Amino acid sequence: MKVVNLVSQVFFFIVTILVLIYFLTGYDSAFEADQYCHSILSSYDKLSGNYGCDHDTETHKWILYESNDSKEPAKIIKKFRYKFL
Repeated sequence: MKVVNLVSQVFFFIVTILVLIYFLTGYDSAFEADQYCHSILSSYDKLSGNYGCDHDTETHKWILYESNDSKEPAKIIKKFRYKFL
């Protein structure tokens, strides 16, 4: 019985830590994440290359990326996660 109690307490502690990490990190809204992405994008515009920000609705992130003229996939520079709930 003590082992079951210990395992449940450890599980509850891990879940609590993960929930706290989720809610204490990330941006509060998609708008805020978008603003940060475009703010950083403005510093990249002066460099050569095709830079942009795009919204990924599946992962709830704004993505700063660099694309090139060839048919290679775009390079992800930074992701801006926002809180969904």
